[in-house]
This record gives sequence, structure tokens and C-alpha cells, in this order.
Amino acid sequence: MDVYSIREQAGEKLYHQKPIQADVVVGVPDSGIPAAVGYAKASGIPFKPILIKNKYIGRSFIVPSQEMREKLVNLKLNPILQEIKGKRVVIIDDSIVRGTTSKRLVDIFRKAGALEVHFRSASPPIIAPCFLGIDTPKKDDLISAHNDTEAVRQMLGVDTLDFLSMESLKQILGGHGYCYGCFNEQYPVEPIDRQLFDGYKELVLNLD
Repeated sequence: MDVYSIREQAGEKLYHQKPIQADVVVGVPDSGIPAAVGYAKASGIPFKPILIKNKYIGRSFIVPSQEMREKLVNLKLNPILQEIKGKRVVIIDDSIVRGTTSKRLVDIFRKAGALEVHFRSASPPIIAPCFLGIDTPKKDDLISAHNDTEAVRQMLGVDTLDFLSMESLKQILGGHGYCYGCFNEQYPVEPIDRQLFDGYKELVLNLD
């Protein structure tokens, strides 16, 4: 099964988990777009590519400082404002890590005159770091690590929020043999000492 198909199915599942009425579905480029297409197919709500991505800006969640992350989000994603005003908007992203990109996007859509802003994550809540190859933040920096969905909804300032459930994710993948460590802290192999891991990351980030 290809990644695009998995993400599209995630979008379909997201709609069926918590259906809402809206005017437009927006995918956060690039990885949020397949899920947005799937959500639009399942809901009948039109998908519009109204977020324009600056291809020269990388992933914001791996940048060391919060101030720099917020600046990068402002540079990275630019909406077509006339497509937002007076609309009920559903924003679909592949995941919510720190919440920086999500919060800034919601602020942008609110200021552009969106009537309602709903947010959907095409992955379950990320509650733990990855020790097996993805440079995710420390646990305390993950917005879902110590907050439930309602608390995250309030922090982001959205009308509704939903994450893909673990049950839905496993149905899409169709079996075992996958790592869900960042969702449930159950890793397929014992990670290295976590304090040592976090200390190493701090050392690397503080190097001149």
C-alpha cells in the first residue's frame, strides 16, 4: 500500500469519526493534502488548495527555537485570503507535533475572516518522542503529551478538533508489524536511555 493511499484513507476515516458541516476542506501542504482529498471525498465538501507553500522552507517542528519556528511558519504557508472570508473551513494536517504550525494557521484563518475553523489530524495524538529515526522534540514539547483533545482544541483556538483514532489507523494499515511508539510509548525495541537521548539532543542543538 502506498503512502498517498494511506493518507487519503486517513482523511476518509476522519470524516466518518466526527462528521461536521463546512464549506471548504484545506490540506496543509504537502503531506496533509492526500488526507484532505480523502476527507473531501467522504464528506462531499469541496477541497481547495488555498494554502500556498514556500518550497524553500523546511519542517518547522525540528527547528530548535520557538521564535524561529513561528517565523518559519509565517514564511512557509500563505493562504489565498479571498477563499477564506465567511467560510466554514476544515484544515487537515498529517499530524500535530508541537502545535506551532497549527496555531499559526488557525490565527491566519481567523484574521482572514473564516466563519468557523475546524482542525483534523491524520494521525493519532503524538504523546512521545521517536527514538528510532525521526527528530521529534522532547516529550514535554509535544502538545498532546500532557493535554487531552479538548485542552489542545482550546490551545489551538479551533471550533472542533479530532485526531485519527488508533483503531482507524490500524484498520488502514491492516495488520501488525508497525511501530506506534510515538502514539502509545510501546516501542518495538527498547530505546536507548531517554535522559541520555534528550541530553545528547540538547548538546547538538547548542553547538555553535
